[in-house]
Amino acid sequence: MALHNVIYGVNGSGKTSLLEAAHILGTARSFRSGGAKSLISHGEESYVVRGERRSPTGGSMAIGVQREKAGAISLRLAGEPSRSVSRLADELPLLLINSDSFDLLVGEPANRRRFLDWGVFHVEHELRDSRQRFQRALTQRNHLLRRAKLDPSELQVWTRDLAVHAERVSSGRERFLESLREVFEPLIAELAPEIGPVALVYRRGWDASSSYEEVLQRSLTSDQEQGFTQTGPQRADIRVTVGGYSAAETLSRGQQKLLVCALKLAQGQILASEQGNVLYLIDDLPSELDAERCERVCRTLAAMQVQTLITCVTRSAIPASWLGSESDVAMFHVKQGQVDLASSAIDNGKTA
Repeated sequence: MALHNVIYGVNGSGKTSLLEAAHILGTARSFRSGGAKSLISHGEESYVVRGERRSPTGGSMAIGVQREKAGAISLRLAGEPSRSVSRLADELPLLLINSDSFDLLVGEPANRRRFLDWGVFHVEHELRDSRQRFQRALTQRNHLLRRAKLDPSELQVWTRDLAVHAERVSSGRERFLESLREVFEPLIAELAPEIGPVALVYRRGWDASSSYEEVLQRSLTSDQEQGFTQTGPQRADIRVTVGGYSAAETLSRGQQKLLVCALKLAQGQILASEQGNVLYLIDDLPSELDAERCERVCRTLAAMQVQTLITCVTRSAIPASWLGSESDVAMFHVKQGQVDLASSAIDNGKTA
């Protein structure tokens, strides 16, 4: 495939299924609702997706994902069986921008925590163990808090473990957000200069003037009454503001989409600088954007030199200036599930 790949076709033609296949190769799951059963053909017991990842240095790796109706997953990397979904993410890191991406601004805090954790997962590998141990300690502590008879010594063990790894998880998120700001600020200025400065403020989930262990000790009685740990990284959030006001409440849908694009592009740019490759999956790019704003996104993508798969309804929705440039762009037409390579040439200012 080319560096930039535009997949166009009428709604229901199957173009989004190509993005879905790429997403499965990098995550072993679909980004659409319905689960594995909705992807399995009638009369079949599983689906299989195969692809090949090529690195900037010229190497390649075959990737295969099989998923059964019951949910069992089989993976193959470079022809060898694998049980590690996280290795898929390492081999084919990808970022999805679609209609659900608005949740990064208007959705629950969990969406913004996942956004941060994706970055930390890929950039600070040494924190993966702390992330797992934090989740385990949180689960165990919550289980103990719900017991009718509490074992103080056992609770203390899990509380200390939780505090140690919560601090590490939170510090990793803060470091990543600081790196993100440096890349994000020029991107949002280029994509949406009319918005003005955007602030990204991390809220760690507890009073920053105290250590997390101190907060846990003070809130023990309240936590017991509620039956769960009320503070910590599991309550963290990013406050996204424009001029001091919530971006989710003040920006138009088109402006929100540009802001989401800037966040996702910044996230991927950090990863690309670390390990050299990232894949963007952008479903229905022109949606919510006028021609000028769509062209800004395409111009930014061309400058970043990262691989993209973009869908749209008509090829005319993609700026002619992008197709007529020296960018490595391939056009694919999807009709009733059939994919054909289309010309990306420009003739007298009109797409062929």
